[in-house]
Amino acid sequence: MARKFLNGNLFAKMFRGGVAYLRRHVKAVNNMNVFPVPDGDTGDNMMMTMEGGAKALSRVENESLDSVAKSLMDGMLLGARGNSGVILSQFFAGISNEFIGREEVSVADIGRALSNGVKQAYASVSSPTEGTILTVARESVDYAVSRINADSTVESLFQDLVTEMDASLKRTPEILTVLKEAGVVDSGGSGLKYIAEGFLKILKGEEIEEGEAVASSLGGPDLSSFGPDSVMDYGYCTELLVQLMNAKTDTETFDIQTIKDFLESIGDSVVAYKTGTIVKLHVHTMRPYKVLEFCHQFGEFLTLKIENMSVQHNQVIEQPKEKPHKRYGIVAVANGDGIRNLYTKLGADEIVSGGQTMNPSAQNFLEVFENINADHIFVFPNNSNIILAARQAAKIYENAQIHVIESKSVGDCYAALSAINVENEDVDKIINDINEAMSEVETGFVTYAVRNTEMNGIKVHEGDYISFCGKHMIASEPEILDSAMKLLEGMNASERDIVNIFYGKSVSEELLDEFTERIEETYPDLEVQTLNGGQEVYRFIITAE
Repeated sequence: MARKFLNGNLFAKMFRGGVAYLRRHVKAVNNMNVFPVPDGDTGDNMMMTMEGGAKALSRVENESLDSVAKSLMDGMLLGARGNSGVILSQFFAGISNEFIGREEVSVADIGRALSNGVKQAYASVSSPTEGTILTVARESVDYAVSRINADSTVESLFQDLVTEMDASLKRTPEILTVLKEAGVVDSGGSGLKYIAEGFLKILKGEEIEEGEAVASSLGGPDLSSFGPDSVMDYGYCTELLVQLMNAKTDTETFDIQTIKDFLESIGDSVVAYKTGTIVKLHVHTMRPYKVLEFCHQFGEFLTLKIENMSVQHNQVIEQPKEKPHKRYGIVAVANGDGIRNLYTKLGADEIVSGGQTMNPSAQNFLEVFENINADHIFVFPNNSNIILAARQAAKIYENAQIHVIESKSVGDCYAALSAINVENEDVDKIINDINEAMSEVETGFVTYAVRNTEMNGIKVHEGDYISFCGKHMIASEPEILDSAMKLLEGMNASERDIVNIFYGKSVSEELLDEFTERIEETYPDLEVQTLNGGQEVYRFIITAE
């Protein structure tokens, strides 16, 4: 069927097709990770970002092009995870902006929307890197748009888009040397191609089988902790997603403070923010029915969750009931109980769970921002793949000035938190001190290789223990401590004063003792500190100062 126009119903079907086709290929996208380490998560991040849009879309009653575009944009922006997910969300936001207020669009209109998506995706990255998802999007859109003529259809446009995406993706190793060395194409660009292929399959009337959903890392509650003789001490964790209704309130000018004030009068741990005409809220209260009753006067519930915190209290750390206002607040991303505890001791107000393989979303950041009553909030993503999501949340949040620090590792954050002087009234001076502290520390990693490859002239064998700093491979050895010692040599340990070793969950006391003994023998003047990081992916994270 040759179509000359795109309406909301068709756009929604295409998007769902893109979600389904990407879901089938998530593992393939994850496995395209440049580094041969067990942390490939590009596919997961893109999938969860798309699912954020799909969930928002499922709440649309009337699939007009305007409502579909708005829902997809809001859902993806809040659900965006990782650099690839944030870029993807911005690409679709640019497209959706061109569809808002329209009942249907022509092929030429779609072309302009795609071009606007590319423009917004590039603008979301401070230093765009070619040979990535950005290049694949730009080259394929430029090609497809250049071929639009009077005979073009929606199908022909997306066929041209997919054709050039395939060609552009194959060229990415020629643009980025690291891709060529690893023998892979860009993973983000690959994910984008699967999404576009899903769109095209729907246009052609094909059925797409659903793949496995991205697994959640959250377990269920222990119901045995609350029985018929228990006392309700902790109240209910109540979360709502409310669609403000024009029939009940002025949706555009609605003041979110109205809801915040009420929630604070009946509970604590209040989080509430408005995105478009949708309100997201969270509160701990003994009277969840009061929350439903109050919010229902402004709109209708899209989702609601009420959980007994007496069941959960052994699994989570309760927030203080009231937090005094202060000038500065700190948010840090961490993976591993030991690292989380360290950051808290160094002054972090809120910890966002995340790191390799578990990148937090923009919404995760927004929720913790609300828990901090401060004028300025410093955010430490501690992973290069989390910085964009933090920035996206910072743009949305309005109740404080958010400063996203480009920390990319445990070492960066450790040095930065140690350098922060909260007595200093000069925010710029604090940021300068943070950046200076981070510049004086180097962080290395030890883990195992998940495939054979060659990087920096080093042959990596699957199952070997590899060590690296940043993106520079230092060693690949069958024995973990051989690799770790070569890492220290590569980090110029003989010229350093202090080395901190964060050891992971799978590291035994015997292995740690042997490692520290070897360090003391080789570098007798080096001060060595060991900390139980409890991290999942990396056996050792080593910082040198």
